[in-house]
Amino acid sequence: MSSILFEIREQVAFITLNRPEKMNAFTREMALLLQSRLDECASLHEIRAVYITGAGKAFSAGQDLAEVVDPQGPGMRNILSEQYNPIVTRIRNLPKPVVAAVNGVAAGAGANLALCCDIVVTAKSASFIQAFSKIGLIPDTGGTWWLPRLIGWQKAAGIAFFGDRIGAEQAEKMGMVYAVYPDEEFQGASRALAAVLAEMPTRALALTKHALNYSAGNTLEAQLLLEDELQQKAAETKDYAEGVNAFLNKRTPRFKGE
Repeated sequence: MSSILFEIREQVAFITLNRPEKMNAFTREMALLLQSRLDECASLHEIRAVYITGAGKAFSAGQDLAEVVDPQGPGMRNILSEQYNPIVTRIRNLPKPVVAAVNGVAAGAGANLALCCDIVVTAKSASFIQAFSKIGLIPDTGGTWWLPRLIGWQKAAGIAFFGDRIGAEQAEKMGMVYAVYPDEEFQGASRALAAVLAEMPTRALALTKHALNYSAGNTLEAQLLLEDELQQKAAETKDYAEGVNAFLNKRTPRFKGE
């Protein structure tokens, strides 16, 4: 059985982290396969949204530490540069919305993999743990970048230092996640959200994502110029023409991601 399950349905690519017996902890093979699947999501026009979740009771426990200590393994020096950093870069550069559907515990790199996605939704029983300090490491996979921006400096520092388990409802109150669903409704509700994104103007969402990527480092003036540039590109799309036409004719738009 593959460590990454992949299927395309109704313009959504469903990616499932699939090592449930190991709480979907990452190996090098699994990380490289996820990179390949994300490349496929970027290249296929039929895919207009991406949905990432975990098999079993966990989203991901992060790195499989047995592989780290294995003398024949990739070694800590290569794990970030070859495995996790390329995954984060692919998700942030993917010109389509990416939903992290956190079905259970998301720890270490698994937590920060979820947080780097565009929309993060969770089951009520899910939780996040920045487990790095427990073994003498620092948050990676973008954790030191996402956390202060999502929840503020003090909360980010406390979570990173103490490695507290943050429940789904607490994470929502902090602004770490978009929505929390009851466990029994989670799969249906989160998949429905991805389906809605897949029917929206895909190129406009990609341009919005681009603007958000640059907003943290830009001055207001630079961001206004970027918005000007990207808005002109959005106004040239077929979906913009369809959206305006539908609005004027009081009908529901039929976007095609073009």
